[in-house]
Formats: sequence, C-alpha cells, structure tokens
Amino acid sequence: MVKKIQKNGSDKKASAQAFNSPLSGAIKDSAQQIWLAGLGAFAKAQEEGGKAFESLVKEGLSIQRKTQAVAEERISEATNKVSSMATDISSKASGQWDKLESIFEERVAKALNKLGVPSARDVDALIQRIDALNQHVQQLAGKAPAKTAARKAAPAKKAAAKPAAKKVAAKPVARKAARKATTA
Repeated sequence: MVKKIQKNGSDKKASAQAFNSPLSGAIKDSAQQIWLAGLGAFAKAQEEGGKAFESLVKEGLSIQRKTQAVAEERISEATNKVSSMATDISSKASGQWDKLESIFEERVAKALNKLGVPSARDVDALIQRIDALNQHVQQLAGKAPAKTAARKAAPAKKAAAKPAAKKVAAKPVARKAARKATTA
C-alpha cells in the first residue's frame, strides 16, 4: 500500500509539470475565451433585452385587447340571455296575474250574487228598463214631445233647475217601476 501512495505522489508532480506545459496554456486560453464569450453574450443580452422586453409588452397588449374583446362579447351574450329570460318571466308573471285577477273577480261576483247584490250588468239592464218605462209613462200621461222641445228652448237658468228637479222626482218613480218589473 505504501507503494500506491508513493505513486499518487509522483502523479501529482507529473500533473503539475503537465500544467505548465503548452497544452495547459492552450486550455487556459480556451477557458479565457469561453469566459469572454459569456461576458459578451451577457452584454448583448442586456442591450437587446430592452428591445425584447418592449416587444413582449406589445404582444401582451395585443393579447389583452383580444381577450377583453372576447370577454365583452361573452358578457353581452350573457346580458342578452338574461334580459330575454327576464322578459319571458315577466310576461308569464303578468299572464298569471291576469288569470289571478279574473279568478278573484269571478269569485267576488259569485259572492255578491249570493248576497243578492246586483252586478253592473244587472244595474245597466235596470237603467234601460227604467228609461223605457219613463218614456212609456210620459206617453200615457199625455205629455207631447213638443213640450219637451219647449223646455229645451227655455232660458238656461230655468232649464238647468228643472231637469235637476225632474231627475230627483224621476228616481223614486223609476225605483218603484223597477221593483214592480223585477217582481213581475
């Protein structure tokens, strides 16, 4: 073993001598050139790095604009869908409210009818019958249509006072006639 160690010691001496040889100078020169090439590449990267950064920023802006346009398009589509759905829902809701209102009106009309309260149609029919009976009573009483024309020609003050009195007087008669007509 000792011999091996001695060999290793002699190898170190040989390698130190070989390092001083022309081959070692070439390796040093080559390493120096590689180092200088790295420094040159670094300097060039710094110079062109600004240009590369600016081009990357431009590309980023164009991509951002494209994505914003796509996003705005998607948002407008979603907005249109939601608004159409809201319109559909509101039309359905208004239709349901109309149905509910008509059902409510029918039920109220039935309840009022059960209580004996006349409907608007019944009142209109009674008014028409009262008017017809008033005309018939006037014909039987012998009042001529000429007298009604003379009343229309009277001064405005008297004409305004008399029809109001006539309406008040006609109402009890009309009510009595309506009662007789409904009982008959």
